[in-house]
Amino acid sequence: MQKSFYLQRNPFRVPTEDGKLILEHFGCASDGNPDISIARMSAPPGWSEPAQIPDFDEYTLMISGRKRIEINGETVEITAGESLLVRKGSRVRYSNPFGETAEYWSVCLPAFTPESVHREKEL
Repeated sequence: MQKSFYLQRNPFRVPTEDGKLILEHFGCASDGNPDISIARMSAPPGWSEPAQIPDFDEYTLMISGRKRIEINGETVEITAGESLLVRKGSRVRYSNPFGETAEYWSVCLPAFTPESVHREKEL
């Protein structure tokens, strides 16, 4: 019989080359669940990534710092205590052009995968 809970003690550290820390607590990489991914993120000052058009809804819950998000041509900034939903199929670009680290949680429905994010190539 399967236990009625799963205690995550060792989240999967997603390998990155841009200085961003990603610790996936639940999702495809950590526990094989394709339905949801929940990850703690730490984006250093000056961090950015290419635009993407994901096949998942992404919820961002800011813990500290600030983050800039460009969504279908609109720019939004979120700070500690705020949250944001970016709906799947939106062209979105995340960045931290500010002077302090951005700490936040990301929840993706269904789970994030490298194949479902559809990142654009950087020029």
